[in-house]
Amino acid sequence: MAAIALPDTAAIAPMALFAVTALVLFLYDTVDPDSMNSEALAGISVAGSLSVLGVTGWYLVAGTGQPPEGAIKLFGDTLVVDGMALFFTALIASVVTLVVVASYDYLKGREKQAEFYSLVMLAATGMAMMSAANSLATAFISLELASLPSYALVAYLKHNKGSVEAGLKYFLIGALSSAIFAYGISLVYVSTGALQFDAVASALADPTAPGVLGLGVMMLIGGLAYKTASVPFHFWAPEAYEGAPAPISGFLSSASKAAGFVLAFRVFTVALGGPVGELAILDTVDWVVAFQILAVVTMTVGNFAAVKQEKVKRMLAYSSIGHAGYVLIALAALTEGANHQLVLGSGMAHLLVYGFMNTGAFMFIALTEHWGIGREFEDFNGLAKQAPFACAAMSIFLFSLAGLPLGGGFLSKFYLLMASINGGVALLAIALVVNSALSLYYYTRVVRAMWIEEPNGDVEIESYPTGLYAAIAIAAVATVLLLPGFGPVIETAQMAAGMLV
Repeated sequence: MAAIALPDTAAIAPMALFAVTALVLFLYDTVDPDSMNSEALAGISVAGSLSVLGVTGWYLVAGTGQPPEGAIKLFGDTLVVDGMALFFTALIASVVTLVVVASYDYLKGREKQAEFYSLVMLAATGMAMMSAANSLATAFISLELASLPSYALVAYLKHNKGSVEAGLKYFLIGALSSAIFAYGISLVYVSTGALQFDAVASALADPTAPGVLGLGVMMLIGGLAYKTASVPFHFWAPEAYEGAPAPISGFLSSASKAAGFVLAFRVFTVALGGPVGELAILDTVDWVVAFQILAVVTMTVGNFAAVKQEKVKRMLAYSSIGHAGYVLIALAALTEGANHQLVLGSGMAHLLVYGFMNTGAFMFIALTEHWGIGREFEDFNGLAKQAPFACAAMSIFLFSLAGLPLGGGFLSKFYLLMASINGGVALLAIALVVNSALSLYYYTRVVRAMWIEEPNGDVEIESYPTGLYAAIAIAAVATVLLLPGFGPVIETAQMAAGMLV
């Protein structure tokens, strides 16, 4: 029987399913506004995120938006569905699934649960749109759709001073960065007369482009650096991650970071990259060099700051900043003569692996908060005696984040190292190795506290919440399996990257 041919508009089904799930949650809340039915709300959210993951996986396997047919462009070419959009949508859906499963226990007994899950789905909708944006206008709208719900989610614990303060700081810095990004868009538009990425690239072929274009490009870098928590636009991240509910910390540090990077990949390889082998053609600013500086500074500042932390959650926040520096190699190593498909694909693959190991680590923090365990390293002393499975999973997450061969983080960092060498930027390779070695020190502090140190207090664990344990177990299994199964991941990532570069 012949396969059913779907219309091109069906390509937006993954992001549409996120939006529909949010609307269903709003409808449920309208019918029963005082409901604290965690099972129903979490069930609707999990069903929605798994539907997105299933449809996205189907599209990837079926070759939707990929060679030989090519990308599907919609709505006047402002959205594009291709391998990269589907790759990152699958990543976002995976993280959302872990977050909503863990939130089932984390939110139990709290008010406004429907609003929480709805905001997560709306933020995920914006992130999925960011992965498919093909216009600076669409990029800005999707960025705001992802950001606005995130501000409210960080401040969700409204009776917690730290949560509210973190939400306010996140909002103020986010508003400033959005203004910078919007002004950068306006300068690029003034210089090129275009907003669509392909049209901007065509306009840049004219050597008489106004000098103000360089300032616009730098502002775009600043706006995207904020979204990816890159130095010096990282100040919001430690405060937001520490004050937010732990599942939201994992959501922002994994899914939101990935969305920011996919948008950066599209803007700087399609709109501002020029033909293959002619990157950084702008006389006014060499953005490849700018990203090289940004990558080294970000990974170094993030890791050195993490060493000095005494709170585990804050340490993970600075670790997330360090990993942003690693992923920046995907743009910083796009030098002339480099294998651009390898370089960009390596960054994409690391973000996928990072999505599981980092989200899993924050789910473990959510579990300790559920148990009422303190946030200092010493508060984790002897925890493995009462929760060996959870502590074993946390050890896997941390060692994989450091780049040891216990999870996919080992191979994803190896490919980033190869990308640095392939790009001929030795400084990036050295910084990656040195900072990874440094990260092993502070990650080991947590492992040592859990497995070697004697307990300081009389904390008794009386419950083992199903949702949190399930999220941790799924993330741990995925992290481990991504080590032997890294081949298909890097192949898919490089194939998707090849359509851009």
